[in-house]
Amino acid sequence: MKQITIVKLLAATFALTLTAAQAQQRTTTTTTTTDPVTGATTTESSTVTSQGMITAYTPRSEYITFRSTNDDAPVRYYYDKSTTILDPEGRVVTWSAIRPELPATVYYVREGDRMIVHKIILSRPGTVYERKETTTTTTTGRP
Repeated sequence: MKQITIVKLLAATFALTLTAAQAQQRTTTTTTTTDPVTGATTTESSTVTSQGMITAYTPRSEYITFRSTNDDAPVRYYYDKSTTILDPEGRVVTWSAIRPELPATVYYVREGDRMIVHKIILSRPGTVYERKETTTTTTTGRP
């Protein structure tokens, strides 16, 4: 019984490691074309996808810190007002759902030395704390 459990555990660990290694980073190409008549150049930039963990987020800052693997150093990914954050079901959520140590997939475009984020998909819902306040009123009857 213990041998079967250990084999299953090792197989699951191997599968997760292989999946994480394959999904680390997917890059598509950037194409620059020049019109032979006008000489105008057109550059198409494509989105890069990276999976990993949000390591830090400070509200009202201009970036999140993201680590694609445990061995990599965290990198700054810059965002703007057009950046979309989605929960695992694909619903749009607010920045309050972002928490450190939250797994996510980041879609970005490299502009110079900056990574500009267009979309963040959270791998699991962020913990949102809701504070509820109740008021109790007691009335007594007159004699």
